[in-house]
Amino acid sequence: MKTIIIAEAGVNHNGDLANAFKLVDAAVEAGADFVKFQTFKAEKLASKTAKKAAYQVATTGNEESQLEMLKKLELSDEHHKELIGYCRKKGIEFLSTPFDVDSIGLLEQLGIRLGKIPSGEITNLPYLRKMARSFEKLILSTGMSDLEEVGNALNILTGEGKALSDITVLHCTTEYPCPLQDVNLLAMVEMKERLGVEVGYSDHTMGIEVPVAAVALGASLIEKHFTIDRTLEGPDHLASLEPDELIQMVRSIRNIEKALGSATKQPSPSEMKNKTVARKSIVAARTIVKGEKFTEENLAVKRPATGISPMRWDELLGQTATRDFDEDELIELE
Repeated sequence: MKTIIIAEAGVNHNGDLANAFKLVDAAVEAGADFVKFQTFKAEKLASKTAKKAAYQVATTGNEESQLEMLKKLELSDEHHKELIGYCRKKGIEFLSTPFDVDSIGLLEQLGIRLGKIPSGEITNLPYLRKMARSFEKLILSTGMSDLEEVGNALNILTGEGKALSDITVLHCTTEYPCPLQDVNLLAMVEMKERLGVEVGYSDHTMGIEVPVAAVALGASLIEKHFTIDRTLEGPDHLASLEPDELIQMVRSIRNIEKALGSATKQPSPSEMKNKTVARKSIVAARTIVKGEKFTEENLAVKRPATGISPMRWDELLGQTATRDFDEDELIELE
C-alpha cells in the first residue's frame, strides 16, 4: 500500500505568497502527495493574553505576543484561492489545517474535501463537530493526548456521522523539535489495535529516520514540516526539513514500501538463481564402489544443490550403491 506523504509547509511562507509558491514547488519536486498549509484568523485563534510556546520564543523572541506573531503568518482568502490553483497547475493536492470554525467554512467553500484536525483542537467540542460535518474524510493529530482523549474525539466525530474508516489518526509529539526519547512510536501501533482505526505519524523530530521507521511499523500517512531554508525567521523553520532532505525522506519511504512486500514468506524472484548455488546435495565423501552400503562415513553434504537433498539423508543411509562414485560426485539412486 502506498503511504500518503504530506509535505507540511504550515506557516513557513512567513505570510508571503511568493514563498508559498516556492514551498509548493519544493513539495512537487520531492514527490509528496499533498502540500499542506494552515488556515486561520489570528484573532479567532489566540487571545491577546496568549503566550508563545517555548519553542516559539526560542525562534522568534519574546518581544511580541503570540497574537502579533500569528497576524504576520496569515494567508488571506485570496491567497488560498491562488494557492489551490497553483497546486492544481503543478499536479499536487492542496491541503490546509483550519484552526477556527470560520476557517473550516472557508476551506469547505473552496471545495476541500479532506480535513486535518491539529493536535491542539482535539479537546475542542464545537470545532470537532464542525469538522465532522464539513469534510468527507478526516485526519486527526493526537499530540499531547492520551488514549482516552483520542477515543473521546473519535466518539464525537463518529457521533456526527463519520465512519471510523473515514478517519486517519496520526500519532504525534507536540514539541519542536521533538527529542527522540519522547517519540514513543509504538503508541501509533497501540492506537491502531485498540481503536480500530487507520494510523499514521506526524513528525517533529530532526531528520528523516523516525518517519521512515513509522512506515515500517504500518503508518499509512506521514506528515512532515519542511521549509525552503531552515535559517529563515519564523517559529517553525528550525524544526523543518530543507528541500533536499524532503526529497530524501520521500525516496526512503518509497524504498521501504518496496521492501515491506506482501507478508507471504516465499523465495523472491531475485534470489531463485542462487538457490542451487547456496544449498547443498548429498555427495560421495570418498570413492564408493558398486554394492557398498551408504554410511555416514562415505557420504557428505556439499554444494551445489543439483542432486539429492540432504533432507533425505536418513533415507539414503543403509542403501546400496548401484554403481561406482568418485569423491564429491553427486549421489544417485535408481
